[in-house]
Amino acid sequence: MSILARSAAPARRALLRPRQQVRFSHDHGHHEEYSPVPFDYKNKRAFGAKVAAYLITGFSIPFLAAWYQMRKSGGGGDA
Repeated sequence: MSILARSAAPARRALLRPRQQVRFSHDHGHHEEYSPVPFDYKNKRAFGAKVAAYLITGFSIPFLAAWYQMRKSGGGGDA
């Protein structure tokens, strides 16, 4: 049996096999008001403080790492 005949056999079997019907349920069982954000921000001051802390921390990490590495190597000027 040649390579071409062997490679065509599984394709032929797939064509002859009956197709299975697959059902999808897109409902997650939520019966409450839809919110596009995964958190609650009813208290705007607390939410603002949390966002500010998160952004300041994330933005300052590279600068703190650079300062630490410069200080460790003695190239920081105020060491």
